[in-house]
Amino acid sequence: MPRRVRSARVRGRKIGFVGWSDWIRDRVEVEPSLYAADFTRLGAQIEALLGGGCRIFHFDIGDGHFVPPVTIGPVVLRSIAPMIHAAGAVVDCHLMVTDPEHHFEEIAQSGGDGITFHVEVTDDPAGVAAAARAFGLAVGVSFNPGTGPETAAAFAAEAGAEIVLCMSINPGYSGQAFMPEAFDRVARIAELVDVPIQVDGGIGAANARAVRAAGASLLVAGSAVFADPDPAAAYRRIAAAALIA
Repeated sequence: MPRRVRSARVRGRKIGFVGWSDWIRDRVEVEPSLYAADFTRLGAQIEALLGGGCRIFHFDIGDGHFVPPVTIGPVVLRSIAPMIHAAGAVVDCHLMVTDPEHHFEEIAQSGGDGITFHVEVTDDPAGVAAAARAFGLAVGVSFNPGTGPETAAAFAAEAGAEIVLCMSINPGYSGQAFMPEAFDRVARIAELVDVPIQVDGGIGAANARAVRAAGASLLVAGSAVFADPDPAAAYRRIAAAALIA
């Protein structure tokens, strides 16, 4: 996968900056959400998904404050990033945390390629985005079901966000059902911003095409991938379903 490179440093180490314009192939990408993986077989499942064509993995970091659970973090990221990068794939880190800046350096050092932080946690989107980019991280912004698309669009503009993530569930727990009202929210945010729209929560083969038709080009799928006995086959079915002729 081609990569666009800029310079940044993490504790004196020069790192490359890559961004979403390099990562999205064709018209749509499906991102398996590793929070839903079987952690007794995490490496094997990632290897199978890479073999099945996956090139973006979604990595949820929850702090127990912004969302109730503490999820997965840099220790896990450090163990999986090398094999993902070796295959030409990337790790998209969704920060469900109250203090995103606190985590940027460790995420960059642990192999994260981009971060998405929430509209609901800061009044300084430009400052938070600049702090992430200082560590070579691509930047997206996310908004919850209770936040309006207009608010999210203004926030994204201030941050100079490369993507906008529309939550189609209340963040924190994998396995929730897709909220039907999210279709209108996706369509509206797609009208308001000129960057790719990511949707996270309750996405599977049954609704992937409708989510794509609403305006999304990045579909995060957790249980629909990892609850299947063959995650790679499930990934391919969702990706095929999302394509619009």
